[in-house]
Amino acid sequence: MNANEARLTRNTALAVCALVVLRLAAAAWTPLTFDEAYYWMWSKSLAGGYYDHPPMVAIVIRLGTMIAGDTPFGVRLVSILLALPMSWAIYRAAEILFGGRRIAASATILLNVTLMAAVGTLIVTPDAPLLVAASLLLYALAKVLESGRGAWWLAVGAAAGAALLSKYSALFFGPAILIWLAVVPKLRRWLLSPWLYLGGLVALGLFSPVIRWNADHHWVSFIKQMGRARIEDFRPTYIAELIPTQFAFATPLVFILGVMGLYALYRRRAGALEARVLVNTMFWTIVVYFTWHALHARVEANWFAPVYPAFAVAAAVAAVQAQWAPRERRTIDFCRRWAAPTGVVLFALLIVQANTGLLSGYRRDATVRSVGVGWQELAGEIEAARVRTGASCVLAADYGTTGWLAFYLPKGTCVAQQGQRIRWVNLPEPSPEQLSGKLLYVHEVEQAMPASLRDNFAHVETVAEAKRMRGPLTIETYALDLLEGAKGEILDRSPPPELQ
Repeated sequence: MNANEARLTRNTALAVCALVVLRLAAAAWTPLTFDEAYYWMWSKSLAGGYYDHPPMVAIVIRLGTMIAGDTPFGVRLVSILLALPMSWAIYRAAEILFGGRRIAASATILLNVTLMAAVGTLIVTPDAPLLVAASLLLYALAKVLESGRGAWWLAVGAAAGAALLSKYSALFFGPAILIWLAVVPKLRRWLLSPWLYLGGLVALGLFSPVIRWNADHHWVSFIKQMGRARIEDFRPTYIAELIPTQFAFATPLVFILGVMGLYALYRRRAGALEARVLVNTMFWTIVVYFTWHALHARVEANWFAPVYPAFAVAAAVAAVQAQWAPRERRTIDFCRRWAAPTGVVLFALLIVQANTGLLSGYRRDATVRSVGVGWQELAGEIEAARVRTGASCVLAADYGTTGWLAFYLPKGTCVAQQGQRIRWVNLPEPSPEQLSGKLLYVHEVEQAMPASLRDNFAHVETVAEAKRMRGPLTIETYALDLLEGAKGEILDRSPPPELQ
């Protein structure tokens, strides 16, 4: 390594560390989203699977809270630090596939400044460990290509297994790898090698706790996630959302570089065949499926997380290696120069907006309901009402409110979602003593208490209303209803829709 290369590597590492520090600061300031509070509750009772997802997100949160406690910073700590192995993996993958530290450094920085990576590691969801696993998988496949050693397929299997423990969409990596091997003539020998299948067994072994959990729970998680888009539900309007959402999540300039990079790889303007095909299969296999999915149901922007490592490599190919006409080169140079500053500024503005509402003049915006601004103060009012009324347990109507209540009310407070008990099947049930006394039911004023719940109690009284605020903006107003004299079973244990 010459002096210039050493300086480039060092500067890349310093830039990644600076971005991680920025996210850690944002994590300490920003209240939990309702999904994070929900996953935090999972982390208190680790299991092989959960109703919505595999267990990796719960493991990540558990590790963070063991270090920094049950705080927003603790919940997010390990997720944010996972950007370090993610960055190392994408750096090495790009360096191996396209032969240079400049392209490796560009891929690493471009991935880190996307909102998908910046917000996706700050806000702890299954996409955070999935991003890391997808990057490690790309690196392991690059090592298979570089070394020709079959043992690297075991690393491929380990990375794929970690991805499967993060999110079910990682299943698409399997077809992507097989397409890569089939399309590139020099790689077809691996289809007859036992190493490929041993790697598959490693992935299956890591994923086996999820299979076991589903087998013990009527396959409910598999049915829920794999039955989202039904062919008979043809709604092509959702297609129109795909590009605008990814334009935002990638940040505009990285998106332009990524699209131009994919074009360059398709037109054979950069890289060897095996590298070009690998990036394309890791990207397009998943994108094609979600495009089909969008013909039948909404595709959330974060679902594209597993393609972002490959997309960042393609963006770096466009920025550093591909040959362009003068007009195209001016566009590339502009995007390359300003992509990182733009990504950092957009991230900072998003965090400021989510916490304060300043940029929208304190009016409602897309972040206002999901980020738990105002919940600490709201929880204080709810706890005061609970103590005043002598309620022994707090009930909520939905999993988000349940998670927020459990996180922000005093530790040890009985909190339970009245319905959808499948979401909490791994957690201890409230004791009969906690449910036999007075109960406090918390719900938004606009959402009336279900008649089945109201009719199940001899006395129902609204004892208070409490507002969740962000500055001068009222986000929600909650009714606090006191329930007394239960006539029957309190918690609704009806099977979920997937099993009916």
